[in-house]
Amino acid sequence: MKIHPIHTGNFKLDGGAMFGVVPKQLWSRTNPADEKNLCTWAMRCLLIEDGDRLTLVDTGIGDKQSDKFFSHYHLHGDNTMDKGLADAGFCRNDITDVFLTHLHFDHVGGAVQRRGDLLVPAFEKATFWSNERHWAWATDPNPREKASFLKENIMPLQESGQLRFIDTGLGEQRIKTELGFDCFVVNGHTEAQMCPILEVNGETHVYMADLLPSVGHIPLPFVMGYDTRPLVTISEKSTILEEAATKGYRLILEHDAVNESCVLQQTDKGPRLLEALPLNR
Repeated sequence: MKIHPIHTGNFKLDGGAMFGVVPKQLWSRTNPADEKNLCTWAMRCLLIEDGDRLTLVDTGIGDKQSDKFFSHYHLHGDNTMDKGLADAGFCRNDITDVFLTHLHFDHVGGAVQRRGDLLVPAFEKATFWSNERHWAWATDPNPREKASFLKENIMPLQESGQLRFIDTGLGEQRIKTELGFDCFVVNGHTEAQMCPILEVNGETHVYMADLLPSVGHIPLPFVMGYDTRPLVTISEKSTILEEAATKGYRLILEHDAVNESCVLQQTDKGPRLLEALPLNR
């Protein structure tokens, strides 16, 4: 198995929203804000080579929304999905599977593209993977998350016939998938978010999605204001970060604008950053 970071660009979100009740004086040490209190975040997808299967994990925000929509998020940088795939030696038609950690717009927006007046899958030959619990949650959204679950990002996948569901079991935190890797299923940020667990050259990597957006979120109370169940997030983080620190997992960071991955260490304050490093080092 080989893995490649696929950088699809940066966007900006309010720092307070990204850190919930944590004071700015603390979170700004790792994630400095601009004059509007906005911090820069990456949309770092992951490409997995495993035999004949080429799996893309998440798809970034895409480019099909209106200028008004994008004006809220201040997209910037030179990275795009196509550039990221080309840098890894591939193109969209090489992708066999797209694994969606969850269906918020900054994770699934790039899965669907406009073709004239139609909305169609952006990876024509791929199977798209979600799970039934999260799909039901996203297609009948609660008022808190409604603005993050956009029908134009989601329904064309089902209408295409290219959508399949991972069996998340009966509440197990770690499950097997049909794609050759396990994943953690976590419910604090949104219902049944999936975080892939990858065995690469004898080392365990975990793609943390929105369970751990950046190294600035490692302390347990540092959870996003976007999380639907923040106390559940804290419990899930505690379990997984303790395991990661004990077993030396490499944690892949989807939204950290500077650091692709990190390794943790145990301290008297709980798991803390040992080293941040490029993914393929």
